[in-house]
Amino acid sequence: MDKLYFLTAGMPLRTGNKGYDRAFEILDEMGLDGLELEFVRGVRISDKSRESVKNTNKIITAHAPFYVNLNAAEPEKVEASVQRIIETAEVANELGGYSITFHAGYYLGQDKDVVYNNISKQIKIITETLEKSGNKIFIRPETTGKATQWGDVDEIVKLSKEYETVYPCVDFSHLHARYAGIMNTYDEFCSVFEKIGRELGEYALNNFHAHIAGIEYTAKGERQHLNLEESDMNYKDLLKAFKKFDIKGAVICESPNIEDDCKLLKEYYLSL
Repeated sequence: MDKLYFLTAGMPLRTGNKGYDRAFEILDEMGLDGLELEFVRGVRISDKSRESVKNTNKIITAHAPFYVNLNAAEPEKVEASVQRIIETAEVANELGGYSITFHAGYYLGQDKDVVYNNISKQIKIITETLEKSGNKIFIRPETTGKATQWGDVDEIVKLSKEYETVYPCVDFSHLHARYAGIMNTYDEFCSVFEKIGRELGEYALNNFHAHIAGIEYTAKGERQHLNLEESDMNYKDLLKAFKKFDIKGAVICESPNIEDDCKLLKEYYLSL
């Protein structure tokens, strides 16, 4: 991509029930760059909404439904998870989307290498299925907010090295919560970009996908999202790290006040 774009996680709250056309107007009014389609409980979008999204000049990403576990014990749950990710990628690609993201799964008390292999096997099915239809949208496992969830930076970078269209979605708030309050300094943020650049190359830094929000956490990890100014999330140093590495791509704000914190992030970034 040509620069860093700032997106809301879903339609701005100001949209109410007025739909995507109004959502995109609000994004224009606020100087924001796009939104992430939130397929929370299923990959469903009306024909009218499809047309609105397809015709926008905004950056579009998509989040697969939250009920995904590529390491589930039950084969039918794994198969359903694979299908949800494929459906998300198909819709996002049809609508001109940049990339999709998802929470890949849970450890379920298993050895990490076993879980990695189980998830990688399913990612292979997903990427091969999409490639057969010519769909090369970015498929992005997201860093997760609890130690019980698969998805630290090392695991996602390793998986990204295996498949051409797989790249990380780095949720910096999740990393901060996952490690119960660390991963919140300028040097720590820089270390993430350094690792991704070293392991995946400049292309990954020029086509980035990140999530940022305020976050509440316990010793066990993520509890809930908060507004940035109501949390200890060190977003200013994070944006300084984005600037230092000249990161290009999409930053999605997931704070409860999505558009206001998104604007806060963009304005601070542009002030640097």
